[in-house]
Amino acid sequence: MNTNNDLSQRVRDMVDEVSHLAENDPRSEMIAQMIDACLKMAKEGHDTGQVKLVTHAIKEMRYAYQVFNRYKGTRKVSIYGSARTPEDHRDYIAASEFGKQMAEVDWMAITGAGDGIMKAGHEGPQREASFGLAIRLPFETTANAIIEGDHKLINFRYFFTRKLMFMTHSDAVVACPGGFGTQDELFEALTLIQTGKANMIPVVMIAGEGSTYWTNWEKHIVTDLLGNNTISPEDQSLYHVASSPEDGVAHILQFYKNYHSSRYVRNDYIIRLNQRIAESGIEKLNGSFSDIIREGKIYQSGALSCEEDHLHLPRLIVPHTRRSFGRLRQLIDMVNTCDLE
Repeated sequence: MNTNNDLSQRVRDMVDEVSHLAENDPRSEMIAQMIDACLKMAKEGHDTGQVKLVTHAIKEMRYAYQVFNRYKGTRKVSIYGSARTPEDHRDYIAASEFGKQMAEVDWMAITGAGDGIMKAGHEGPQREASFGLAIRLPFETTANAIIEGDHKLINFRYFFTRKLMFMTHSDAVVACPGGFGTQDELFEALTLIQTGKANMIPVVMIAGEGSTYWTNWEKHIVTDLLGNNTISPEDQSLYHVASSPEDGVAHILQFYKNYHSSRYVRNDYIIRLNQRIAESGIEKLNGSFSDIIREGKIYQSGALSCEEDHLHLPRLIVPHTRRSFGRLRQLIDMVNTCDLE
């Protein structure tokens, strides 16, 4: 008798018993694989710390997804910044104004749930349209007064699971002046987008009037990163240093002017559009971005047969090389300026 096959079948039977998934739903197999991976840890000699990390990580991710899944279809912006910024500081005022303007166009806000910039980001959306992703730290133990006690306040043990939830659920990222943590979150977002490991979303920097924080930051990027050829010129398209909260809002809304969302289907990058583009726009895209086209040309289509989401939206099919994501961002920017049919 093959013990491994028998155990695998028992696991699959258990998944079928507790789930409401259809017989051929691929999620059944994925969940069975998760259980199998955990069972392997029981016999492979992993120490207590390793098992504890995997256990808490899975539990944190499952719960966070459960909370966010209630708000699918609503755009969300993650706002990063220092917990130390006082309420009368120009950066706090700018973050608060930005949050208010985004709330006016029905966006929800995600912050780290603390005080400072994080509280400022919740002032516009207020409790009803805010998420708080709190990290358990010995010196930051409470959430800000706006989000405290709300069911959308989620507590994390690990930074990596927390950052995953920020990026998984964000339609835009906004960074305000902060310390190591803010820079860590910002560079993680830029790295994931630059390497194609996260959805293409706008990344915007905002500071109070008269601040040189982000202009100095950009000087470092241009002088030390671009100047030493450790990034490409097009990577500068992945972020926008806003001149004001209003400019930051305008940049984000422009990104979604005609671009709706995107995904890879096999080897092609599929852009969902709010409206079809005129043929002159398609020709312009093909003429401008042949360097990132694997083969053939960019063309428009309806939803592909294998797709399940937003089937009513037109598609732009891009045979992307899966490289030069800064150029891909530039393509999306041009999509948003093309004439419509």
